Amino acid sequence: MANLSQAIVELTQTLGPDHVLTDANELRVYECDGFTIARGMPAAAVFPTCTEQVAACVKILAKHDLSIVPRGSGTGLAGGAVVFDQGILISTSLLTHIESVDLENRVAIVGAGCRNLALTDAIASTGLRFSPDPSSQRAATIGGNAATNAGGINTLKHGITTNHILGMEMVLADGSIVQTRTDNCYDGVGPDLPALLCGSEGTLGIITRLWCRLVADPKHFRTVYAMFQSNADACKTVADVIASGILPTSMEMMDGAMIKVVESAFHLGFDTNANAMLLIEVDGIDSVLDDEVDQISKIAKSNGAADIQHCSDPKERMALWGARKKAFGAIGRISHSYCTQDACVPRSMLPGVLDEVMKIGKKFDLTITNVFHAGDGNIHPILLFDEEKPDDVRRVMLASEAILKYCVSVGGTITGEHGVGVEKLHLMHVMFNNATNQTFLKIKKSFDPDQRLNDAKLIPSDKMKIQLIEPVGANTPGGAM
Repeated sequence: MANLSQAIVELTQTLGPDHVLTDANELRVYECDGFTIARGMPAAAVFPTCTEQVAACVKILAKHDLSIVPRGSGTGLAGGAVVFDQGILISTSLLTHIESVDLENRVAIVGAGCRNLALTDAIASTGLRFSPDPSSQRAATIGGNAATNAGGINTLKHGITTNHILGMEMVLADGSIVQTRTDNCYDGVGPDLPALLCGSEGTLGIITRLWCRLVADPKHFRTVYAMFQSNADACKTVADVIASGILPTSMEMMDGAMIKVVESAFHLGFDTNANAMLLIEVDGIDSVLDDEVDQISKIAKSNGAADIQHCSDPKERMALWGARKKAFGAIGRISHSYCTQDACVPRSMLPGVLDEVMKIGKKFDLTITNVFHAGDGNIHPILLFDEEKPDDVRRVMLASEAILKYCVSVGGTITGEHGVGVEKLHLMHVMFNNATNQTFLKIKKSFDPDQRLNDAKLIPSDKMKIQLIEPVGANTPGGAM
C-alpha cells in the first residue's frame, strides 16, 4: 500500500532537503507543461543530480507503490509531464553535464537535462553540430527531445531525433540502470533499443544520459523567403521544389496572420499584405547552391510569389531563423492563450488540410493561425483562446480533435514531433487498431509491469483513464479513474 509520507522522508534522506519539494506553492510551477489545458499537482517533486540518485528515488517509490512522472524542462506540448494521480515528479533538469565530446568519432555524451542549445554552443567552433533543433531549443533538454522525438526545422534533410541518438542510459521502473550503448564504439548488437526508446515519452523508463551523433556543420548555405497571395500557392511551391529534385534543409511556412505577428515583433521587413510565406534553406557545396536558389525562385514565381528574397549573410540568416523559432512566443501579442496542434500529413494534401483547418476554426468559433514545417508536412495549427473561460477550453479541445481526425483520414498522423502525451491519448484508437494498441501496452508492461511510469500517456492504459474535455472546466482534467 502506498505510503507517501514515509517515501518523502526517504527521498529527503537520499537527496537532501533542497532537492525535494512538497510545498503546494512551490509545486504549482510543475502542475502543467507547455500544454496548459492539462493540469495536475504532484504530491512532491524531486531533483536528483546523477543517474544513481534517479535510480535510488525510483527504488524508494517502487517500494511504496507510488507512481512516477519524469520531467525535463517542461516545454512539452502534449501534457506528457503532468501528474494526475498524486504521484511523484522526478525532474532530470539538474543532469546538465556534457560528459565528453569525441570529435574524432563524432559522439557527444550528455546528461538528459543538458539543454539542446548548450550542446550547440559547446561545439560551435568544432565544425560539427547536433542536428535536431526544435523551436524551444533554448530551454528544451536533449533528454526531452529524445523522449518525444522532437526534431525541429532540420528534419526534412537531416532526419528526426532518433536518427541522431546513438545510445541511452535509462532507469527502469524497478530502479535498475540499463545502457543501450558500449562507450563510443558502435556495437550494433541486439534489438535497436535507442529507436524504441526515442518517442516513448517516459513510459518505459527515465532517460538519464545520451550518446548524441554529431554531424558536419554545413559550411555553405542560402536562405530564401518568398511571399504568396494564398496558402495553396505556397503549398504547391513546397511540393514542386521537392519534385524538382532539390532537398532543402528546411522549408517553413507561415500564413498571413503569423506574418503580421512576426513582423510586428521582429521588424524584418516582411510584406504584411501577403497571405503566406515560405522560409527555405539549402546547404551543401557552395558552387551548387546558387543554382538551387535560382530553381527555387523560378518555382516560387511560377506559383505567383510576388516577393522573393535570399541571403547568405550569417547575421541576416540568424535573424530570419531566430524570428521563426520565436514565432510561437510572439502569439502573446494577439491572444491571452493558445494551443499549438501537431499533425503530419502528406505534402500533396497540405492545401486541402489548411482549408479544412480554417473551416474547423469557423465551426468552433475559434481563430486559428499557422506556422509549421511545410517540407515534411508537419503542420502546427495554433488555436487562440482564453484559458480562463471553460467554454473556450472545451471548444479548443473539440476543434483539436476534429483537426487530428481529419489529418488521419487523409493519410496523416496525430503527431509529428510533440508526442501524444495525455492530450491525444484518446486518438490512438483512430491511428491504430485494438491489437496494435494492446501490443504497445505489452511492450510497456515488459519495461514497467505495474504501470507506474507515466501511465496513461502515449499508450492507452488498462489501469487509469484521464478525461480532458468533460466535465467542462478550464485547466483541469475531468478526472483520473
